Amino acid sequence: MNTDVAEQADGKDQQNGKSWRMFCAFELPGSLRARINQHSQKVRAAVPDAAASWGRPENIHLTVKFFGNVDPERVPVISAAAARVVKEFSPIRIEVGDTGVFPRPSRPQVLWIGVEDPSGRLAALQQQLEREFAADGFPKEDRAYKPHLTIARIRKPHDAVRLAQTHLETKFEKVEISFSELVLFRSELSSKGSKYTAISRHRLEH
Repeated sequence: MNTDVAEQADGKDQQNGKSWRMFCAFELPGSLRARINQHSQKVRAAVPDAAASWGRPENIHLTVKFFGNVDPERVPVISAAAARVVKEFSPIRIEVGDTGVFPRPSRPQVLWIGVEDPSGRLAALQQQLEREFAADGFPKEDRAYKPHLTIARIRKPHDAVRLAQTHLETKFEKVEISFSELVLFRSELSSKGSKYTAISRHRLEH
């Protein structure tokens, strides 16, 4: 666990009562980020007039838990809970591939790359984290966990269906990767996009 967690919550934020947007996620290897970027560029080039916000390759990650706005003083509590859970897990292997759309191709809002969890260990980790965070007062998710990698969010209806269809028809070959470190991130929104700062890192070493 990063011992500098408390220092990250600087005095200015605490004094002004500002909240931090927090989430737990796994970072992707550079080779996979490059493949996702190639896929995105191909889809964008095929439907150039579609209005969508495309994730920067370095920002694409596998979210395990999104907290929303959190009091900075509560951030060390999240880090401590994550540290307790990951001690029970060894590195997790998953498969990344296939393409999908939320909520449906006829009314697309989000384009994603699929994640499969053959061993069920990713789901087990996510559920254990939910229980641990809930015990510390952070609400559980209402929806079932569906792991995926968001690559774009559609902003306007124009050409949206064609963009989604192109994404679905563009093959993304499956690849197997391993996750060995859970990261607690702070997300800061701006006109230039989201900035993610790693607050603490937790190795899966069971």
